[in-house]
Amino acid sequence: MAAKSPPDSTPRRPVLSVSARKIKDNAADWHNLMMKWEKLNDNGFTTANKIVNMRISEQFQDNKLEIACDDNGTEPEKPTRKYNEELDNCCAELLETLKHMTKIQLKMEKLTSTTKAICDLETFHHGAGNCTAPFFHTWPTPYFYEVCLKLSEMYKKELQLKQTIVQDIAHSANQDLMMVYLSSWLYQPYIENSSMLLLEAMLLETGHRQC
Repeated sequence: MAAKSPPDSTPRRPVLSVSARKIKDNAADWHNLMMKWEKLNDNGFTTANKIVNMRISEQFQDNKLEIACDDNGTEPEKPTRKYNEELDNCCAELLETLKHMTKIQLKMEKLTSTTKAICDLETFHHGAGNCTAPFFHTWPTPYFYEVCLKLSEMYKKELQLKQTIVQDIAHSANQDLMMVYLSSWLYQPYIENSSMLLLEAMLLETGHRQC
């Protein structure tokens, strides 16, 4: 009589449904997009800081000219604004950074729409109000959409703020306002601290992070 082989003690990975695989892929995409955004934000701040420093330097030179004219008792001439190639290049660089951030934000909206479609599909299959087993550990499917929507709205508002900063930062004559623009770009007031917690929770739920 042949000896029975011992049962396989290795835990088998559950086979994910198509919807579950898509949600897991979406979670990874969220992580990648948010990391790219942060890198672009750092690069954009460096560029914006150069712009502000150049604008303050220009204003300082203009003020020196006015003071010199006052001391000589002459009427100060309206200074002719010289073309500043470095400032122009920095403005173009900041605009390019904004374009990349806009693409990222649109991809975030697409991920949110995809998650909503998965929720609608699950509702259609199982009926509204019927409780279905979670795809992964504990999160019901609609909660993935709630998290995606929260994140998407944060980045949408932040992008709108950055559009205003890019339009105005090189043209403002108010140093205090320029410093507010710089601070706002760096600290991203519309992206709440909870954004990283939401991302990490989603990665943990979908198995990209281990407890």
